[in-house]
Amino acid sequence: MRLKNKGGLIAGLAALGAAVATELRKPAADRTWHGSIAGVVPYDLRVPTVDRVREKLWNPAGSFWSPSLFGVGWVLNVGRVAAQTGLLGQAGTAALAAADSHYSAED
Repeated sequence: MRLKNKGGLIAGLAALGAAVATELRKPAADRTWHGSIAGVVPYDLRVPTVDRVREKLWNPAGSFWSPSLFGVGWVLNVGRVAAQTGLLGQAGTAALAAADSHYSAED
């Protein structure tokens, strides 16, 4: 297989390497295998659980982008998209109202 544009692959591997290096610099007892690179790009190298899948991929009250389920970067929160587009009906409207009140309380 030949890749025409290797820039994305190289950037992804560099980010993954930075995440692993970040964890390996910590004492073994302090390694969590999730966090962020330079305080900006999230990473999670733990084995995914059902609760984290639900939290990151199907959270109608969450933001559109969640930290990646496994690896480096972000993933689209399909639950938020479904709620925003009305696909969840009344439940989606309630979740959006709860999220809006939560974010406006932080201001």
